Amino acid sequence: MSHFNFHKSTYSTITGECVEVAVNIPHTVAIRDSKRPGGPLLRITPTAWKAFRTHMRGEPGCGGGPLFRPPA
Repeated sequence: MSHFNFHKSTYSTITGECVEVAVNIPHTVAIRDSKRPGGPLLRITPTAWKAFRTHMRGEPGCGGGPLFRPPA
């Protein structure tokens, strides 16, 4: 099994409430709770992830920016 390289969402809160996202495996986006790194993963397609991010950009309180930016 391939290893996911998770990165914290750019919307992490001071209390640590956030998700981590991995986009390093072809055709897969993995999402997990940063407080439970050994817990369950949500695996979706990059197309579904893009649609989710696009939808959330239009939601109040989501800042209008990307939910996830890979590290530079």
